[in-house]
Amino acid sequence: MKITIINGPNLNLLGSRETDIYGDQNFDSFFKSLKLKYPEIDLDYHQSNIEGELINIIQDSRESDGIIINAAAYTHTSVGIGDAIKAIDTKVIEVHISNTFSREEFRHNSYLSPVVDGIIIGFGLNSYELAIQSILSQR
Repeated sequence: MKITIINGPNLNLLGSRETDIYGDQNFDSFFKSLKLKYPEIDLDYHQSNIEGELINIIQDSRESDGIIINAAAYTHTSVGIGDAIKAIDTKVIEVHISNTFSREEFRHNSYLSPVVDGIIIGFGLNSYELAIQSILSQR
């Protein structure tokens, strides 16, 4: 089984960026712990600050058994990322580290939510693990 995790802009700064919202663990160390916890899964990870690169990664990942995407700020602005998800048959789970509904109003809108299979919001980095468990439970 292969699951691809895709992170959008500024998530490369996890661990040092707004730690009161996102925590103090960087994603690389968290990803290593996921790989140790789920050795039976081929976990693949990509991060980009560039919208077009994220679209390419989504398209290139359509053969994965599942995609977990945190498009970060592009969640609220990118019709293109939503369209890329809509164009593939792969199961896609949208995740957010923070509870976007408890933050600024513009974060309450998602161009991804209408086209993904599920949404996990507000459980910190554990949101990614919950998404993995969701994909595993539906195979």
